[in-house]
Amino acid sequence: MSGPIVDCDVLVIGSGAGGLTTALQLAPDVRVALLSKGELAEGSTYYAQGGIAAVLDTADSTELHISDTLVAGDGLCDPVAVRFVVENARKAIEKLIGYGVEFTRAEPGGDGNLPYHLTREGGHSRRRIIHAADATGRAVETTLEKRIRGSSNVAIYDFHLAIDLVREKLDDGRFGRCVGAYALDRRSGVVTLFRARVVVLATGGASKVYLYSSNPDACTGDGIAMAWRAGCRVANLEFMQFHPTCLYHPQAKSFLISEAVRGEGGRLLLPNGERFMPRFDERAELAPRDVVARAIDHEIKRLGIECVHLDISHQPADFIIAHFPTIHAKCLELGIDITRQPMPVVPAAHYTCGGVMIDEHGRTDVPGLYAVGEVSFTGLHGANRMASNSLLECLVYGASAAADITGRLPSLPVPSDVPAWDESWVTDSDDEVVVAHNWDELRRFMWDYVGIVRSGKRLERARHRVDMLRAEIAEYYGKFRVGNDLLELRNLALVAELIIRSAMARRESRGLHYTLDYPHADPVAAPQNTILVPEGFRLPSFD
Repeated sequence: MSGPIVDCDVLVIGSGAGGLTTALQLAPDVRVALLSKGELAEGSTYYAQGGIAAVLDTADSTELHISDTLVAGDGLCDPVAVRFVVENARKAIEKLIGYGVEFTRAEPGGDGNLPYHLTREGGHSRRRIIHAADATGRAVETTLEKRIRGSSNVAIYDFHLAIDLVREKLDDGRFGRCVGAYALDRRSGVVTLFRARVVVLATGGASKVYLYSSNPDACTGDGIAMAWRAGCRVANLEFMQFHPTCLYHPQAKSFLISEAVRGEGGRLLLPNGERFMPRFDERAELAPRDVVARAIDHEIKRLGIECVHLDISHQPADFIIAHFPTIHAKCLELGIDITRQPMPVVPAAHYTCGGVMIDEHGRTDVPGLYAVGEVSFTGLHGANRMASNSLLECLVYGASAAADITGRLPSLPVPSDVPAWDESWVTDSDDEVVVAHNWDELRRFMWDYVGIVRSGKRLERARHRVDMLRAEIAEYYGKFRVGNDLLELRNLALVAELIIRSAMARRESRGLHYTLDYPHADPVAAPQNTILVPEGFRLPSFD
């Protein structure tokens, strides 16, 4: 039995800041189909607390923002990409303000020359984080969602999980342009073919490959896996950022404590009240995230404790409640009054710094396929993403991709001869427990062996296990009808393998990648990106 077919000009897969920005800026001119894995607003953007980095104050400068980003990236940032993003930051913020995002206003009589309050986070030498209290992502996501729902040119398909990209078959047997994707309606179980002249991946990262993550359940590496299977190169997947401070509480699943808490004076403490970050870095709590996460991990393992504590109770209560209303309210629900006592925190997987390789316009190695946001590798983050550069990257590259697509679309053919989904030869699963068991095993060994601190022996163990898991998953996928858990597990296992391969290839410690076998940066070789190339790869042609 063949599934249904939907035709559009541009298919955007993902509904966070990257996907919505791209869709909005395309919508006046083209027909867009927007796929969301769950509810339209459910994704990492919605839960981003801190803010967006941009040079908005006369006391700051583009060169300082560039310099801070390059330092945080530990030698692996692409200076051209960094400059491109930083120079377009103000325009991106003005666009959001124009859409109606209500950023936090400056306090009356303050020293600044802006109407908006700017905060400071780890790695930044100036206050340059514009924010909406401690729920910036929610303000951005809901504003963009309202805008997108008001566009007659955007058809929204929520609760749709993309399965694989589709490339046209050329006369000589090779594969050509990307012309769409298959997607599972998670509610009905029906698989639809979405045919499009252009496809944009904005599916986010792969933090759910780890047992503990600060991200929502949607971050299962779907776009990275699909792009790899379609023939795209990936880069720097060994650099997985672990956020230093997630709330440690049995009822607080994946609740992040914003970096801005440390930016406003929050101190990390051991259970006995001792402040420990100055022993690890002169920047103390404002050191980059990899430094802080490793320090916390070290202290937890050294002392055999379950967590450390983050304390901002020395600040006035009114100040805390005004700046961190979401965190304050959530902690109060759990019996923690942050105006009077510290918060228990642990590191958790937070951001995928590597991804699908793209150029300045968001174009991947496959013609007709773009990638925007955390799914992509732009060169902005290098070996370690600096706080609040992520939403900025989504906005800047979303706008750039939309402009490039708009210019190219009139010359692109309407796809035809693309087969609909066929499941006539598969059956319903008879053993779902296999999927659940493999899912749990994958995330546990990735946490144990490919986490904050790695070693060659640990990586070998992980590689052996992921090979066995992928063989089991492939057999299962070939026999049974697809379902949500199986598709996500298939993608996570592939991305896990790519992370492991990337980590094994880097014989040094740099940024977010720390290995006991090579505890220092390579003193001889110049910093190099770790690029993995799929079988049969050929250089792209966009013209």
